[in-house]
Amino acid sequence: MNDIDRMKQLIARLNEAAKAYYAQDREIMSNLEYDRLYDELSALEEKTGLVLAQSPTQSVGYEAVDTLPKERHESPMLSLGKTKSREELADWLNGKKGLLSWKLDGLTIVLTYRDGKLFKAVTRGNGEVGEVITPNARTFVNLPLQIPFLGELILRGEAVITYEDFERINAKIEDADARYKNPRNLCSGSVRQLNSEITAQRNVRFFAFALVKADGADFENSREKQFEFLKEQGFEVVDYRPVTAETMRDAVEWFEQTVSSYPVPSDGLVLLLDDIAYGEALGRTAKFPRNAIAFKWADETAQTTLREIEWSASRTGLINPVAVFDPVELEGTTVSRASVHNVSIVKELQLGIGDTITVYKANMIIPQIAENLTRSGSLTIPCECPVCHEKTQIRQENDTETLICPNPDCDAKKLKSFTLFVSRDAMNIDGLSEATLEKFLARGFLHTYADLFHLDRYKDEITQMDGFGEKSFANLSDSIEKARHTTLARLIYSLGIPNIGIANAKMICREYKNDLERLLNAPAEELAGIDGVGPVIAGTFAAFFAEEKNKKALEALLAEVTPEQETFSEEALPLSGKSFVVTGSLNHFENRNALKEKIEALGGKVTGSVTGKTVCLINNDNTSNSSKNKKAQELGVSILTEEAFMEQYLNQ
Repeated sequence: MNDIDRMKQLIARLNEAAKAYYAQDREIMSNLEYDRLYDELSALEEKTGLVLAQSPTQSVGYEAVDTLPKERHESPMLSLGKTKSREELADWLNGKKGLLSWKLDGLTIVLTYRDGKLFKAVTRGNGEVGEVITPNARTFVNLPLQIPFLGELILRGEAVITYEDFERINAKIEDADARYKNPRNLCSGSVRQLNSEITAQRNVRFFAFALVKADGADFENSREKQFEFLKEQGFEVVDYRPVTAETMRDAVEWFEQTVSSYPVPSDGLVLLLDDIAYGEALGRTAKFPRNAIAFKWADETAQTTLREIEWSASRTGLINPVAVFDPVELEGTTVSRASVHNVSIVKELQLGIGDTITVYKANMIIPQIAENLTRSGSLTIPCECPVCHEKTQIRQENDTETLICPNPDCDAKKLKSFTLFVSRDAMNIDGLSEATLEKFLARGFLHTYADLFHLDRYKDEITQMDGFGEKSFANLSDSIEKARHTTLARLIYSLGIPNIGIANAKMICREYKNDLERLLNAPAEELAGIDGVGPVIAGTFAAFFAEEKNKKALEALLAEVTPEQETFSEEALPLSGKSFVVTGSLNHFENRNALKEKIEALGGKVTGSVTGKTVCLINNDNTSNSSKNKKAQELGVSILTEEAFMEQYLNQ
């Protein structure tokens, strides 16, 4: 096993152990074993000059910005010419050696490293100008933050989200209309977030596909040597096969057989000339470089009959068309539905019920309409919302027409907000699934959040509903009554303010000592000064309460809910602004989570790594040679036993 593979193995084991220890209150390895593996990883990082993403030796903070800055690329990022012919692909090589690789379906990123460290990350954008997403790139799960090569290094690659992560993220979204359509859209939105913490939660990965610049490095005129070099620097490179005209057919066949089980979305292949000088000497057309060409799969199609267009209202107000047709077999599965995306595509296809259409699976995965053979154009765009029956609007953005429900009180928009309101970290009302809330909304039981506290008005109707009875209603009523006593932070979070999670809500409420009047009228500039909030969160919070309707919604809730009284005197928060690290076994607290909760209740923070900002390391074995102890000693951070910490900071 080489050094890089060993480092990846160590990072995975150490992070698994840390998660079990800190988050799940269990140990899967001894402290001695953890420190031994940690020291081995540190030594390998020093030896190789490489620091991989998610290494426990690093602490990468999250950043939030108001906008993504724009930046012009040094050289245009061109699209590739395309073919669907295997023969044309082989002929294109003209007797030369090539590299055949996946054409990954994500977001193209340009990375710049200087002095061995990630300096800048920019999206492809329109090929001429991209967006700077450096804080987000630092959270990509497999991206090296430090590499052994110290000259300026520029490379291109694809940011992607695997099918597994795509399904995992969508599974957590109860509102079907709010789910992401495909991994590429999810990836694009994740990479371009204003808050890098959100990007970090999405498990974005990066696969290099081109080396642009490496000061002073000699690659013997070979693109394959460049790929090998990038691997040595710790980058994951797109899977590729060296090919000639004679081996092309077999190579394409391998990729074709693999694509259906490949974990990363791919929309074809890329053929690149291995000879760097020859490829560059070919130059470029106005649109395409001549040293590479893309291969697109010849999609399997099937002919069928369009039976219906379902218009599905979402929480955002968009009403999305979905085609329903006679079932057909495609790529080994039965398909009967396909998204039509928007009104522009409906019109472009000239759809009508009963039309003969051909369908296919884009990237062999996502059902799409390829062609309308009869083009009757008889389909009528709905003039009313299928949920609230209010008049719809067709809105045009750039060249795309979409169907909108403008009604702010549409039940489709309300559903997701009610789902958040009753969730565990918000008002924590058991017995109200999204399906149940949908039924209550449809029957007119719910119009405002406050209506949830008066469901007893509809007891007779509710107890007669499928899945409900006297006992279920009694349990629901008990849960609602418990929710009347909550914290102001939970109440604030339950309102669904953009970018405001439960942790942010707690910070803001603590800063203003639960003074609701001050909190509601706090200017964005003041809010941004709160540790852990920042300008983006501050802006959305202030804007939300600047709207009178939102203030009134909160006032109505306060007539039903009594936030718990909390004490926020300076004396009550003696650890405010202080950061601690806890390691090893404890004698006075039940576990490390219990001590962490105590510290946080007193205004402090508990982190996993010792840094220059750490006030002290709490370790009952304060004379050991553990990595945390060594780091604390290097930085001059105090190492206190549990008893010494309690005496010094808890007055116990």
